[in-house]
Amino acid sequence: MAKPGKKQRLSIYLDPPVMTALVEYAARRDLSRSLVAEAAIASFLSPDAAERHEAALTKRIDQIDRRLNRIERDLGISVETLPVFVRFWLTTTPQLPEPAQAAARAQSGKRYDAFVAALGRRLAQGPRLRSEIPEDVLPVGDSSSREQQS
Repeated sequence: MAKPGKKQRLSIYLDPPVMTALVEYAARRDLSRSLVAEAAIASFLSPDAAERHEAALTKRIDQIDRRLNRIERDLGISVETLPVFVRFWLTTTPQLPEPAQAAARAQSGKRYDAFVAALGRRLAQGPRLRSEIPEDVLPVGDSSSREQQS
């Protein structure tokens, strides 16, 4: 039997892809293959390895969930903003008479280019509409939710 402080030899057979991965990992980290294999086996046999793995997965899933919630919120704002703007524009802009429509079509390209430039400036300069809207806006007339929060 070996002395308690001395490492024992172990011979194992590895599939070629596993061996290739082991060799490449050890070379990248400038470690011996034996040290990498020993650390992998110790991690595999560790009683808290499953708990650490689960905690890491849970943390990552929570991050992804928060990102998806922000994306869903931003998309909802966009979806609601466009029809409000279109309704406002249609309500406040009178229809042009026939002779003026031709002139308006001629200027539409210039106005569109100006719109795109203004949009670019708005996106580059700073606070976005979504940052101006609180995270937890209650629907109008939803008094039951307000009473629960009080």
